[in-house]
Amino acid sequence: MSGSLSHEYINDFLFFVLKSDNENSTTLHYSSGVNVDRFLPITKGRHRPMSNPAIRGLQLVNLGVRALALAGGATPKALRGSNSSGIIPAKGYWVTEQLLIEGAPQSLPEEVIHYAATELLKKIDRAIVLGAALPDKLLNPRDLQLYLEELCREYGG
Repeated sequence: MSGSLSHEYINDFLFFVLKSDNENSTTLHYSSGVNVDRFLPITKGRHRPMSNPAIRGLQLVNLGVRALALAGGATPKALRGSNSSGIIPAKGYWVTEQLLIEGAPQSLPEEVIHYAATELLKKIDRAIVLGAALPDKLLNPRDLQLYLEELCREYGG
């Protein structure tokens, strides 16, 4: 079986996607993004104007993804522009980032998805000093969306 392989974690708040051209490829295209509008109920007023916790969290997570890639013997390379069309849900203001990861081990996509989805929440929580009870394991994308919607209702002011 040949064709594009994709590892995806997508909901209305965030996405992390790794794609390869075929099942034997060790080159991955990593795209990530946060819907700034969806996070506003819990971030608005809890940060400086130029340092949105969701955006900064995404940037820090992407540095961590680079470190994971390097630790696995891969080479991450920055990509300019946005190649996230078709990934981003239709509504909201999205900030996206992307990398090309060459020489990726087979285990990297699952490691990246788990790391990115859990660490983003931790980084946002630390930045806004919310002190919310974060999930202790990776939730599926739909359940994480429900959790985040509840946080927004509870702490949204």
